[in-house]
Amino acid sequence: MTTAFDDHERSRWAGRAAAYDRSLAALCAYPAPWLLDAANVGAGTLVLDAGTGSGTVAGLASARGATVVAVDAEPSMVELARSRVPSAEEVRLAVLPRLPFPSGAFDAAVANFVINHVGDPLAAMGELRRVVKPAGRVAVTVWPDPPPEAQSLWGDVFAAAGVDRPTPVPRVDAERDFPRTAEGFAGLLDAAGLADVRSDTITWAHRTDPEAWWSGATSGISRPGLLMRTQTAGMIVRIRAAYDELTAPYRGPDGLLALPTAALLASASVP
Repeated sequence: MTTAFDDHERSRWAGRAAAYDRSLAALCAYPAPWLLDAANVGAGTLVLDAGTGSGTVAGLASARGATVVAVDAEPSMVELARSRVPSAEEVRLAVLPRLPFPSGAFDAAVANFVINHVGDPLAAMGELRRVVKPAGRVAVTVWPDPPPEAQSLWGDVFAAAGVDRPTPVPRVDAERDFPRTAEGFAGLLDAAGLADVRSDTITWAHRTDPEAWWSGATSGISRPGLLMRTQTAGMIVRIRAAYDELTAPYRGPDGLLALPTAALLASASVP
């Protein structure tokens, strides 16, 4: 059963694979090698990449010699991932927390920044556990809360431009949510019945072209994009001026931004 949050997420990402690929895909790609390491993905591993997006994790897993099955809830992402990872065993449409695979079908399952897009995180984790065989591995990433500097900077930009606070959007129901901290994330995996849980914080500086970072919001990607799409042309000009001013301290001699950010990486074994 989907929630209002699930429906909202599906609508926000519909048809936006190309926009995601040119804006936020590089940000989400950074933890991918650590994610695969945490799931023990290597040559001969049969791995599920749940929420593959543009196929970054699936491609890296395939390059390691793994057999890859990738799924995503958004058709445009499935199409893009198929073109990017022709070596994958299968790339298909599927939505957590109901996956079209038998129990114990995989040696490992990974989900890179996917749990933050589902309305029932515990059910999603339980489903990832279900499709992995005993002694197999599950590894997942989410964004922490409070948000890291790269993401919270958008709030400062909108405030400086004088943008009105938006109408509230659906959120994960309180009884289904979990603390977006290393400890809270570990607790989610533990509650899903996984064993030997480990949860860590990864930090880095995301280097990106200012126009690429701007394009994510102007294309309607994520919460900044939702707010940006409701503004007048005049307000967009003010937002851009605030954006240029507030991102200036992060620009290096090469013109790229270096935005401090962080992610939570949790992994565990299937008992």
